[in-house]
This record gives sequence, C-alpha cells and structure tokens, in this order.
Amino acid sequence: MNARRIVAVSAGLGKPSSTRMLADRLSQATTEALAARDLTAEVRTVELREVAHDVVDTMLTGFPAGKMSEVLDEVTGADGLIAVTPLFTTTYSGLFKSFVDVLDDESLTGMPVLLGATGGTPRHSLALEYSLRPLFTYLHADVVTTSVFAATDDWAGEGDRVNPLPRRIERAGRELAELVADRRDTGRPD
Repeated sequence: MNARRIVAVSAGLGKPSSTRMLADRLSQATTEALAARDLTAEVRTVELREVAHDVVDTMLTGFPAGKMSEVLDEVTGADGLIAVTPLFTTTYSGLFKSFVDVLDDESLTGMPVLLGATGGTPRHSLALEYSLRPLFTYLHADVVTTSVFAATDDWAGEGDRVNPLPRRIERAGRELAELVADRRDTGRPD
C-alpha cells in the first residue's frame, strides 16, 4: 500500500518557531491517526521563510522562481495539507497569504486541509474561522472541522488548568487522517 503524502506548510518567521512546532505536532498526530488505520504517511514540511524570496519573485513574474516549482508540486500533489501561520493584527501573515496567492485557484480543489495558527493571546483564536477558513473554502479545499490555535500560554500550560491544546491537536490530526484515507479509498483524485 502506498504511503499517504502529507505536506505541512509553516509560515513561521523565527527559528525556532512556535508555528513550526505546531505544524510538527499536527503532522505527528495525523501520522499516528493514519497508522491506527494501518496506513503510513510521508510528511514533508515546507518552511515558507526559506523560500520567501522565491514566493515574492513568483508573484512578481507570474512564473515559479527558484525552488517554487518543487514546493508547488509537493503541495498540490499531496494527499493532505497542514497549513499553519502566525497571526499578526488578527489575521494570517503576509508571507502565508503571498504563498497562497501563487497557488492556482483550482489546485487545492477537494484537498483535505487542516488549519493551524499561533499567536500571543487566545483573543485571536477566531481568526482561524473568519480569515483562514474562508480563504481555503474559496480554493475549494476540504477543510477539517477542527482547527487548532496555540497561544503562547498553551505551550507551557497554566498551573492547574487542563491544557486543551494536545486534545485539539489529536482530534484535528484524526479528522485529517480520516479525510486523507477516505479520499484515496473512494477513488477521488490523488
């Protein structure tokens, strides 16, 4: 049986990056959920900061520049996509949006997509629903129900409070795994 190809796109700007950390945890949860279905996963993570100049050059010329052909082929050829961005001023980052802008409007049609975002405070968590989800709906992606927002405090937990982040990551990974498995099993395009 072929492994399912999962691509995680991280728009984190720093190194290390909490955005990349969330992308890695979502990838791991998806891989574990696929394994529970006796399926394997090949995960490739694309750090947009490493191809930022290529993204801009592609926007300016209208043609894939540098490593963009390879990145675009990986993203559009994946069985599932994990898209994670930091939030700035209550919406996705400019780098993330620029990358999405170079995708062909039909390239993610039917693609199972898991959305994630990071930010300083929980106040921005709804940005996933009012900015990211509509963006991927416009692209005709099949977005999983559970999106995952991680605020700074979510990484450390808060004293006696039960931290819901690990459960949300697990649930979102399971939902993506189900869509990825069903997509291949029902004969939808790879």
